[in-house]
Order: sequence, then structure tokens, then C-alpha cells
Amino acid sequence: MTPLPPDSTIGIIGGGQLGRMLAMAAARLGYHTAILEPQADCPAAQVADRQIVAAYDDTAALADLADGCAVVTYEFENVPVAGANALAALVPVFPPPRALEVAQDRMVEKQFLNGIGIPTAHFAPVDDDDQLAAALARFHGNGVLKTRRMGYDGKGQRVFRNMTGSGFSGTCEAMGNVPLILEDFVPFEREISVIAARGADGGLAAYDPAENVHRDGILHTSTLPARIGAATAEAARTAAWKILGELDYVGVIGVEFFVLEDGSLLVNEIAPRVHNSGHWTEAACTVSQFEQHIRAIAGLPLGWTQRHFDCVMENLIGDEVLKAPALLAQPDVVLHLYGKAESRPGRKMGHFTRLGSPTGR
Repeated sequence: MTPLPPDSTIGIIGGGQLGRMLAMAAARLGYHTAILEPQADCPAAQVADRQIVAAYDDTAALADLADGCAVVTYEFENVPVAGANALAALVPVFPPPRALEVAQDRMVEKQFLNGIGIPTAHFAPVDDDDQLAAALARFHGNGVLKTRRMGYDGKGQRVFRNMTGSGFSGTCEAMGNVPLILEDFVPFEREISVIAARGADGGLAAYDPAENVHRDGILHTSTLPARIGAATAEAARTAAWKILGELDYVGVIGVEFFVLEDGSLLVNEIAPRVHNSGHWTEAACTVSQFEQHIRAIAGLPLGWTQRHFDCVMENLIGDEVLKAPALLAQPDVVLHLYGKAESRPGRKMGHFTRLGSPTGR
């Protein structure tokens, strides 16, 4: 792939905070950006050159985006696959639509991972209450019932503990009568994630694994370094690179893992995009995950992933954004707000990264 020349335009489907940070990174490398997003004055549009206000599957809007862009990417994994495929016939789309197909359905995702030799939690499809009862019996009454599609930040989930026999009538209806998946509990010690990248030339890069803590189903903190051994960190990077290769991927991916007592790993999920648990890279690395993604899709060399500082990234949820002035008074904090006018419970308003000791790298 010939590197995209400066002054080219990159299309971004989705106008949230991830699109915003991608647009900012693109501007630093001399590129323009066009956002396709149905919500007017979205966070990404505040820093992009242009916004097309239309649905993600609007045929005319997709053609307009393709006509004005040299390459198109996306900031979230629920982009309609049919629209992405139609767009790919007109302009390069990275990551490839195949990655969307895999990541959008939790069942397909786990089958894909197991099929390439990467272990996950045990799982079972659930389409009705009888199947739920059977699956729970198989998993000794425990599990997390999830919608196969569209769930994020803890939405579309229900936890079962020590539930056997009957009493499940109406559960699937309460979950929306949509395809579901029951995942067995995993006796994990901690959760980690790896932000990895694959260039158009097949080159690979990965950042240090982050140790993640969730609160109410939403990522609360990502801490570097993670409390894992070198072999576990290497296994996480290797798994991420295998996924990238199997998908013929171009761009940045987030891969979430459960770490078991013996240091072995199970993949929890993959996100074919820049990832919340990689926000620390903008404060503690020379090249952030956002610049890395732009480099990859533009055909530029992948950047250096070395971490210069230990750090903790923390999300600001809802009214926590009111902490911003106090955070700015602290010398070891890098703050990033997303330009959202209204704070609501559970809404990500920004994040900050607290820098610790230099790594000496």
C-alpha cells in the first residue's frame, strides 16, 4: 500500500469520543477527516473537517463519504456490515468488514477464536427459556447471560449464580427475545487487555498489557504495569497478533483477557477498533493508539509502542467530570475531556491518566 499523502481525507464512521481522538491524531499527521454520524454536533465533529449527518447504513451518505475520502475506518464495532461491505467496494475500508462480522456476534466471535486455537470461557447458545435452563445445568447453575449483539459497557447482561431447575420463565422475553449466549463463570485473578496493531504491510506491534478494573460493567481504571509475569504478557501479545493475522486486519485492535491462577489466559472479547483500555497510551507513549491506528490505515510505518511511565488511566463517568479543575491542578495528571455537553449516569465524559515512575526505556 502506498502511504497516504498529507492533505488526504480519512473517513470515520461514528462520531463519539473514539472518533474524536482519531480525528485529532489524523490532524497531527496532516490529514483531514470526515465523520459519518446521525447525531449533529457529535464529539468527533467538533474537531473534524466535515460531518455527514446521516444513518450509518444510509446508501447516499456512504457514497458521499467514499467519494470524498481516500480510506474509511470506524470507531465502534456495531457499524452495519452490509454498509461496510458496500463502502469497501468503493474505497478501502480498514479494519476489514470481516472483523465487524466476527466481533458483532458474541457466538461467532467465540467460535472464531476457538477455531484458531485461542481459548475462551465455555459458552452455549440460548434462544428460549428451556435452552437457558439446560445451559445453566451444564454450567452448574452459574453464568452470565448476554445478548449476542449490541451489548456494551455491561448493557444487555444478566448474572446467574447457583441457579438450577426451573424458574426461568420469561427471562428471554425480558432480555428482548433476541439471540442470547450464556457464558460460564471464569475463576480469573484479574482482567487485562492488549492494544495491538497490524500495518498494511503485515507488520505487527503491541503495547504493554493493561490491568483493568470495571465498575458497574464500565471500565473504571487501566493500570500499567499489569500484575502478570513476562510469559503471560508475551502470550497475550501472541494471541492478539494471531487474531490480527487471521482476519487480515489493518489497524488497531483491543483484546480483553481473563488471567487465571496459573497465568494462563482466556480471551473475553475482541474490539476491532481503538479501545478504552488503551487511552493511557496518549500520556505514557511516544505514539498513542490513535496515531497508531491512523498510521496503519494510511500505510505509514507503525510507531514505537514502548511505555515511558508507569500509569493509571481512569474514566470520568457522569458527574465525575466535575473533578476536572482539581485534576488539572495536579502535576502528574494528563486530562482529556470529550466535549459532551450533557453528563448522565453511566456516560463517559472524559478520562485522565496519572503518571507514575519513569520506566527508563
